[in-house]
Amino acid sequence: MWTWNEWMITGKIKEMASDLQDFYLLSIRGLVGIIKKPFYFKDTIEQMDYAGAGSLLIILLVSLFIGMALSLQLSAELSALGLKMYTGMIVGISVIREIGPVTAALVFAGRVGAGMASELGSMILGHQVDTLRVFGVDPIKKLVTPRILSSLVMLPALTIIGDAVSLLGGYYIAVFVSHQSGAFYWSSIREILIFDNVFAGSVKPFIFGYLIACISCYMGLSTKGGSIGLRRSTTRAVVASMIVIIVSDFLLTRILLYVLGFSV
Repeated sequence: MWTWNEWMITGKIKEMASDLQDFYLLSIRGLVGIIKKPFYFKDTIEQMDYAGAGSLLIILLVSLFIGMALSLQLSAELSALGLKMYTGMIVGISVIREIGPVTAALVFAGRVGAGMASELGSMILGHQVDTLRVFGVDPIKKLVTPRILSSLVMLPALTIIGDAVSLLGGYYIAVFVSHQSGAFYWSSIREILIFDNVFAGSVKPFIFGYLIACISCYMGLSTKGGSIGLRRSTTRAVVASMIVIIVSDFLLTRILLYVLGFSV
């Protein structure tokens, strides 16, 4: 005979397995929907505008001050070692490979991911998703696919813009605060713009965008319990997205270092 605790643990495991199965199915169906008719171009453009243009100012501000803070700290530390001329190179590698993609993804999850979850959660509570099913419209194709596609397009674009702004912020600190050569700073940046660094910094935003969109849409569509449930699902979407971003960044960095032939 099983005890009450064993029944509870078994039930939790089954519930978790069911949730993971639903999440994987939603993620795959949402991605496959990009190449299957019908195509909801208007919905996709609206989501791109919300995810891209709406997040641009935040990305610019955060990236600018992160680049400035990184350059300032590195200049102080490297100056004590007599290596201040390497500030631009280290800032460039750090921003392009790691800090830029992760920062943009975290901001994207906090703003766009929360918006996706709350919007879809409101539609669930208002029975709008059930109405779509009544009229023969696939909710995954109509609601999830445009959000996945917009994230796959806009997060890499925002990351590139954020990287450029971070490098500009680092340039300002290096030249006008640490009194380094601006020409040498940009020549150091050009030296690290090799395939390995650019490839590593370009792959991550696509994966982060896909994960953020899938997690946010799943949390939104699984909303239940009124306004409290909506608050809970939105919070879970943001927290889960941020955790997944950090964990996947480590895994991707490890894989890319191995694939690109770097020894650790």
